[in-house]
Formats: sequence, structure tokens, C-alpha cells
Amino acid sequence: MISIKTRREIELMRAAGAIVAGALAEVERMVAPGTLTIDIDRVVEEYVTRRGAIPAFKGFRGFPASACVSINEEVVHGIPGPRRLNEGDIVSVDVGAIVEGYVGDAAVTIPVGRVSAESLRLIQVTRECLERAIAACVAGGRLSDIGHAVQTHAELNGFSVVRDYVGHGIGKSMHEDPQVPNFGPPGMGPVLRPGMTLALEPMINAGGSQVKVGPDRWTVVTADGSRSAHFEHTVALTEDGPLVLTAQE
Repeated sequence: MISIKTRREIELMRAAGAIVAGALAEVERMVAPGTLTIDIDRVVEEYVTRRGAIPAFKGFRGFPASACVSINEEVVHGIPGPRRLNEGDIVSVDVGAIVEGYVGDAAVTIPVGRVSAESLRLIQVTRECLERAIAACVAGGRLSDIGHAVQTHAELNGFSVVRDYVGHGIGKSMHEDPQVPNFGPPGMGPVLRPGMTLALEPMINAGGSQVKVGPDRWTVVTADGSRSAHFEHTVALTEDGPLVLTAQE
């Protein structure tokens, strides 16, 4: 069942989202060749807790950290540790925070130092896919309009869409109904209504769409070893259009 949020609930999610945005801004400032992924996690946890929120990922289904940190061919759910970022890497960082029981969730992909033109293009197109997903969050539309917008833009640019992992409803739980695929035909699925809150998260691969889970049983990687980028925002549908709840203040 899809939850319709009150104005008060959306404001709490917006408060959580502002903390997520702030944590990601801290990460973007610190990422450089030589940065340890565990230090990214430390900065995220310290920022979220200092702002009076709870890190949403730590302990969620057993995940051991406050941030997911995924490098190059790692799509999502990378576990922070002693690994260093290298010049030319791209790193995706996913962060969640809880305020008074309500969740905000967002992700960015960041270039590390000087990266290839193709990696920069992958990052840019994935960011644009998220922008198109947000623009499709119009009351009266259909859920599949969102995924269709993402798939169309990614494939027109020669990239592929991860199909095994999708966006999701969000609110009092990290994952609520509905699932929000990043692919599919338009005009299908539930009607989009004001009060819906969705975590939109295109995961776009430079190569094929297939992925697999690594030996740690968390980290998802591209099956062909190609690079992947990931952007995410938590969005509320309103009568006046989409409202991004994880935008930087």
C-alpha cells in the first residue's frame, strides 16, 4: 500500500533530507586521491549525529556503516574500509538520515581528481537521468513515467540502466511501496498523487546492465567490470509539482 504523507510528515522528511544533503556536501569537499573510504563514513556519521539525526543505514538489514561507498564498477552498497581512492576513480556515496522517525535518502557520484572524459560523461548523464525522473513526478501521471524518462535518456547516450535494483517509496521506513524501476514503458502503474514520497535513484552503467553481488554479500558490481554512476534524491509529490527533500540548503 502506498503511503500518502501529511504536510507535517513531509516537513520531517525535509529536515532529514537537509541533513543528508549537508553530509554529502561534506563528502564532496573531502574526496581526493588518497582519501580512505572509512574516513568518508566517519565524516558522514559525525555530521548526521551532530545534527541530531540517526544514520539510517547503520544496522539496516545488518549493514555495518553509515554510508555506502562504491568505487568505479561498484554500483551500490559498497562497504567503507581501508581502501584508498585513486586519481581517476569515480566514487558513489549514498547517505540516509532519520529525524523523528522519518527518513531522507540521497546519493551522488564524485570524480576523484582528474578522470576520463567518458567517466565524466557517465556522471553527467546519470545526473540528468535523475533530473528527468524528478520532472516526471507530476500528479496525475503514472509511476512508470519516471522509469521511462530515465531509461530513454540513458540509452540515447549509449549507457544502460541497472534493472535488478530500483528506487522506492520512503517515509517512516527506508523502503516503502511502491518500487520505482528506472526502466519501462510510460503510462503504466499507479497514478501519481500529491503526498507520495519517493526515493528516485538512477543507477547507470557504462557497459551492460547486468550486475552481481560481491563476496561480502553487500557490494553490487557490474557483471562486465564497466563503471557505474548513481544519483538519488528523496522527492515529495505536491499539487504544484515535485519537491526535492534532499536538496542542499
